[in-house]
Amino acid sequence: MKGIFLLLGSNMGDKQLNIQNAIQSLVDADLVLVDYSSVYETAPWGNENQDWFLNLVIRIDTMLAPNDLLKRCQEVEKDLGRERIEKWGARIIDIDILYYDNLEENKPDLTLPHPAIAQRRFTLLPLIEIAANETHPTLLKTQSQLLTACTDELTCNKLDLDLGL
Repeated sequence: MKGIFLLLGSNMGDKQLNIQNAIQSLVDADLVLVDYSSVYETAPWGNENQDWFLNLVIRIDTMLAPNDLLKRCQEVEKDLGRERIEKWGARIIDIDILYYDNLEENKPDLTLPHPAIAQRRFTLLPLIEIAANETHPTLLKTQSQLLTACTDELTCNKLDLDLGL
């Protein structure tokens, strides 16, 4: 896998604006936006009793180490009003590190690659737009192959939204 990939999602308030603000905050924090997927409207995963999400994947460059990148992402979430109340609950913004190049890490606060990539269509669909043939470093399958094998049947609709990026 080449690159650092983040999944952004929102299902509260002005979801599109929340995602735009999160990306701008990340860029303002000296991260470089390299590429991004389309935006997808997706059914909630884990806790289905909530509003649908908007999700997209971005590829960034940064000199930050993985744990420092995680802290930066969590700072952006907090600055935009995220409160961690319940697992898989509604949130103004969620930023997950999917891949950090081919790095494999398993620490209490950060697992790389993200452990649920292969089980979530809302992650794989936008990811294959910008990294279809990149290989998962532990599963040794491309993102397209992971999507073909994915059993998640939750709805993910590609939207025609201009984020102004």
